Amino acid sequence: MILRHVTVDCADPYRLATFWSAVTEWPLSSIDEPGDDEVLIEAPAPVPGLLFIRVPEPKTVKNRVHFDWMPTTRTRDEEVERIIGFGASLHEDHRTPDGRGWVTLTDPEGNEFCVERGQAERADG
Repeated sequence: MILRHVTVDCADPYRLATFWSAVTEWPLSSIDEPGDDEVLIEAPAPVPGLLFIRVPEPKTVKNRVHFDWMPTTRTRDEEVERIIGFGASLHEDHRTPDGRGWVTLTDPEGNEFCVERGQAERADG
């Protein structure tokens, strides 16, 4: 079996997919446009795509599943600032004085996700 997509229920698929496209630097599907009920971000193989689907009900509780992201070309702190610049909000800060830890952000529709230390930071200890 292959995991093809991770699906996110949302109010505005195009808006949320555009946010996540900026965060991941993965492209939106060329067939998707504003107003669509389903919008796909095409991840590089073999990573599953992110599929955003319109639902009528709003998000009301903490996510049962969330993304944990690890930067590949930036530090955790650089990545957090970059993502906040796209419209994310700081939810919880779990960074520690020794440089470890993570930051929990929320996307524009309130879905929680984490940003961990980057690959270079992990290699440095």
